[in-house]
Order: sequence, then C-alpha cells, then structure tokens
Amino acid sequence: MAVEALVAVSIITVSILAAMAVTQKSVYVSRQALHATQVAFLLEEGAENARIARDDAWSNVAVLDTSEQIGIFSRTIVASSAKRDNTTEDISSAGTDDAGTKLITVTVSWLEGGATITKTLQFYIMDIFS
Repeated sequence: MAVEALVAVSIITVSILAAMAVTQKSVYVSRQALHATQVAFLLEEGAENARIARDDAWSNVAVLDTSEQIGIFSRTIVASSAKRDNTTEDISSAGTDDAGTKLITVTVSWLEGGATITKTLQFYIMDIFS
C-alpha cells in the first residue's frame, strides 16, 4: 500500500512539474511574440517619422538623427548619405553623393532574457518635392 501511494504521489508530482514547465515556456514565447509585434510597429512608426520629416522640409531629413526610449525599447533613426553610380545613376556603395537621396536606418533594441536584441529597417528616401 505504501509503495502504491509513493508511485501515485510521484506521478502527480512529475505531472505538476511538467505542466509548470510548459506554462513557463508558453509565457516566455508569448512575451517574445508580443515584443516582436511591438518592434514591427516601432520600426514602421520610425519610417513614417522620416517620411513626415521629408514632407515637411527636405532639410529636416538631412539632419535626422534621433534616439528615444519607449518603454523597454530603444529606437534610433539616422539619415546618412546615399551615393549614385556616375554611369548608371543607380544607388551604389561607390560614386557621387546624391543630395536628393538619403539612406534611413531605423533601429530598435531591447533586453530579452539577459541578451540585447536588435532589429533594423533600412530604406532610401528621396526629395520628391523639389
């Protein structure tokens, strides 16, 4: 009788511990999914901020270099020069600086499980109003 009770208690204990482990992992994965969704929105919002700056005045984009803390997330938006190939006029890593085009880099980083995670969105923006 004592052996049967010990086996029953052992099975119940293992079942409870397994359920707790699954619950803990579920909460962790849910938190990661929430953060991924929030980061996607923050990246898109940063891109929209750059477009609004361009729509207001191109000179706003030329000096775009912002950094802000939004809850647990740190977001930076940086505009850097873009170069065009002298022959094809395509954007390239070498060539002449194009004053009417900027490379916008939006970066969001946060601390997750003791590690810093960083997501980046890069795109070109042009002075379409000149």
